[in-house]
Amino acid sequence: MVAFGKKLKERQLEEWQGYYINYKLMKKKVKQYAQQMEVGTQDRRHVLKDFSRMLDNQIEKIVLFLLEQQGLLASRIAKLDERLDALQEEPEISQITELREAYRAAGQDLLRLLYFVEINAIGLRKILKKFDKRFGYRFTDYYVKTRANHPYSQLQQVFKHVGIGAVVGAISRNLHELQDRQGRSYLSIYDQPVIPLQDPVVDSIKAAVDRLSNSTNFLNFLAQHALIMREELPAPIEEQVDDSNYHFMSLILNLANTFLYMVNTYIVVPTADDYSMSLGAAATVCGIVIGAMAVAQVFSSVYFSAWSNRSYFKPLIFSSVALFLGNTLYALAYDLQSLWVLLIGRLCCGLGSARAVNRRYISDCVPLKIRMQASAGFVSASALGMACGPALAGLLQTKFKIYKLTFNQNTLPGWVMAVAWLIYLIWLCISFREPPRENEENAPQESNQVQNDTLENGLHQPLLITSLEKPSDEDDDPEVDDSEEAPEESRLPVTSFGAAYRLLTPSVKVQLLIYFMLKYAMEVLLSESSVVTTYYFRWSTSSVAIFLACLGLTVLPVNIFVGSYISNMFEDRQILLVSEILVLIGILLSFNVIIPYSVVQYVGSGLIMFVSAEVLEGVNLALLSRVMSSRLSRGTYNGGLLSTEAGTIARVIADGTITLAGYLGRNMLLNVTLIPSLVICIVSIVSTCYTYNSLY
Repeated sequence: MVAFGKKLKERQLEEWQGYYINYKLMKKKVKQYAQQMEVGTQDRRHVLKDFSRMLDNQIEKIVLFLLEQQGLLASRIAKLDERLDALQEEPEISQITELREAYRAAGQDLLRLLYFVEINAIGLRKILKKFDKRFGYRFTDYYVKTRANHPYSQLQQVFKHVGIGAVVGAISRNLHELQDRQGRSYLSIYDQPVIPLQDPVVDSIKAAVDRLSNSTNFLNFLAQHALIMREELPAPIEEQVDDSNYHFMSLILNLANTFLYMVNTYIVVPTADDYSMSLGAAATVCGIVIGAMAVAQVFSSVYFSAWSNRSYFKPLIFSSVALFLGNTLYALAYDLQSLWVLLIGRLCCGLGSARAVNRRYISDCVPLKIRMQASAGFVSASALGMACGPALAGLLQTKFKIYKLTFNQNTLPGWVMAVAWLIYLIWLCISFREPPRENEENAPQESNQVQNDTLENGLHQPLLITSLEKPSDEDDDPEVDDSEEAPEESRLPVTSFGAAYRLLTPSVKVQLLIYFMLKYAMEVLLSESSVVTTYYFRWSTSSVAIFLACLGLTVLPVNIFVGSYISNMFEDRQILLVSEILVLIGILLSFNVIIPYSVVQYVGSGLIMFVSAEVLEGVNLALLSRVMSSRLSRGTYNGGLLSTEAGTIARVIADGTITLAGYLGRNMLLNVTLIPSLVICIVSIVSTCYTYNSLY
């Protein structure tokens, strides 16, 4: 991969070259400081003072140029406003069209200015990170805290960009006046706050401002759960992605596949134990029945990820057919009285897991300006599917026969999902449009992933680079010169799990361990819920379904709360550690050490564990999307596949543990299955603390 400094220079606008942050100079200065401190000719206090002064000078250069350009834009817009006022009395179509294009041209220049600010902010963030890493000192925290709220701070100009906001408002308002009725509209933009201005320039400006602000809100927080990897630098204005490949109905079908698959996964949980017993097996065999789908998904994720390099339509067709057949076999197992048919049906369902295709479609075929919303939609569809699955199972409490086929609470989930996948398959064949694309495996090209994390959250967390930042490629090695280019192979996607594993830094491995832990704990809680509640509380299938549906319904409200409030008040690593501790508390409270075991204890501890795990998953994936190497942003063995495999393997082991623990008796099931969760959780907490301490 080309080193960051060289990429930064290539992305700069030529006519503004002298006003960008001098990243290469500061990098050499950091190296020089290190050499001087090694020989004892420089002390740390002098280094900090000198480097702070250099940063202040660089930021002042940027800000003064920014203010100058804002003034030129403001003067230009003021003259256009005068022309607009003159047209109010006698509007002429030709002059209105000309004026609209003039405003759009001003908008294009504003986009260039926003891109200028963004590039400089990324360079500033990177050099602060490099300084911290080289000297083992949290200089970033000191620098930001001393400048964030100071009345003379230049740093605020870069990250609050109030002047730019005023220019954005002026262009948007006047374009709105010129849009409807050729300037004869009686309504202003303020009278219709919920109706967006349909203009490509304004849309691009809004996307650029959102990217620059990168505010920690619910939509951003939720979108990061999709773990769609991002590129280090945003694309220049002239390199914006062509939106012609985007097809709205294809995106809806992609999200529908995600929703139906999650419904399919969890619709059998309330009845899996009863179904196993009706076929002559123990109730705890439900672990194998539920986990068979995850076993197949371990393998299906790989071939679907590879298949998505060439096509999206064909993998989705295969997914639908496999899930239709799998659910049909699952339903027929009851009349055939065959546990093997039941398991084969669940394996077929797992072989139809197209989540890798769903994620890849969003990253490759959805325009940048709505990719964040699409990513949030992917996560929301998964969460709703998780809640709807058990709820739907709770409604299927009936029994009847048609010819020799039995329809009851055990078989109806299979029949309902088979019909749903058949309808989806027909809809897919009619409405899906295969986008034209190049083979990503054979060309070293830049990723077109949306750059949502290029800047920190305004001045809530301005430039507070945690230890869980995007790991270094060549640029983080202080000895690498930005003028040199690494071998061509380093730009290509990795071609094996081994190559991907070698790119994982210690912090990434800890993040994957945390993901494994939370998926294991959640799977144990969900999969054994029917057996445990039947044994201790004599719950019916409907009661279990209501409990699981309520757990699933907490996902979106919890993410709204965390994304809108908690993430604004605390750093991600703090939320991460607290969430791990709460998961640990939930596990400890779940143990059956008090006789009798009460519903309040089980439901309360399960709620603590599940909600904490949901918070942990959101923060963990948000961090993971930043710490993974950019080489894992595309190709078959990408970051999304690695996280999916970690979570799926955790589910497989958890479901296997439930079945093995069943041999000890249902009275031992709860405590025996919680012990591995407890151990893994403690290990993840220790690993998290150790990693942070070693990096700071």
